[in-house]
Amino acid sequence: MHATLPLMRQSEFPAIQRKRLETLQVNLGYKCNQSCVHCHVNAGPTRTEMMSLETINDVLAFVQASHVGKLDVTGGAPELNPHFRDLVRAACDLGVHVMDRCNLTILEQPGQEDLARFLAAQRVEIIASLPCYLEENVDRQRGKGVFDASIRALQTLNGLGYGKPDSGLKLALVYNPQGAVLPPAQGQLEADYRTHLGQRYGLVFNELYVLTNMPIQRFGSMLISKGQFEHYMDVLKNAYQPANLDNVMCRNLVSVDWRGYVYDCDFNQMLGLPLAYQGRLRVHLRELIGRDLTGNGIVVADHCYGCTAGQGSSCGGALGA
Repeated sequence: MHATLPLMRQSEFPAIQRKRLETLQVNLGYKCNQSCVHCHVNAGPTRTEMMSLETINDVLAFVQASHVGKLDVTGGAPELNPHFRDLVRAACDLGVHVMDRCNLTILEQPGQEDLARFLAAQRVEIIASLPCYLEENVDRQRGKGVFDASIRALQTLNGLGYGKPDSGLKLALVYNPQGAVLPPAQGQLEADYRTHLGQRYGLVFNELYVLTNMPIQRFGSMLISKGQFEHYMDVLKNAYQPANLDNVMCRNLVSVDWRGYVYDCDFNQMLGLPLAYQGRLRVHLRELIGRDLTGNGIVVADHCYGCTAGQGSSCGGALGA
């Protein structure tokens, strides 16, 4: 695995500060039932990192004290953490809106047969990765048979009401480009997804999130191996749009790793760039319970151009038109 951070440290990306915290994003572990080419986490079946129950209790204590409105649960496949359902139930009992970043194929894994019903019963928003509406492209990026399994999972979710008007069960799909290019316009691509998935498979969903591939971990290493890293960084920098700075996710979100340490975003977590707080090398979530991070400086490097290039990119899709 090639390290990308040394290639991005000397950055001219502008300094930015935090606004009011709205979302706590928690990585429950790097274990996943898939090993996707574009994965910025380098997740896979052989990863063993997993958040403990003690740290999950720290998460819940922070949520309750800070009054954040959203808990964004990710991985790996977050559902593989044995405490996943306990966390979801407890957060929902606190009145927090829970979002599960689901790879869809997890719904067919042994022991997860009732997962979709559980998520529906808890009214969890599902943000599901489907990097294309064509079988060939998905299987190339995520593995043979993934597309068919994803379609079956979406049909199951639709059957429970997900993605349907007035159900209150939100289903968002996530698109990633196939290579070292910026994604297409989110609005038009969403229309294409709706047409193809609706006509061919009878599927419905609420939104499509278009995400830019970040030049870190597995995807960044692949770029270096192919001699495309500098070219891709030039693509991101040349498409930089200052207007996107106001809406980047790190202004209103903090990311927590499986050990409970805090970062400005999930990408900084994967690069080992901890949140800067009172001169400490790194800070644990339990140390921030009851603390206000508004105005805190955000740690930046060249990968931040990935969130501000073109239409912009965040965990909630494009930032601009």
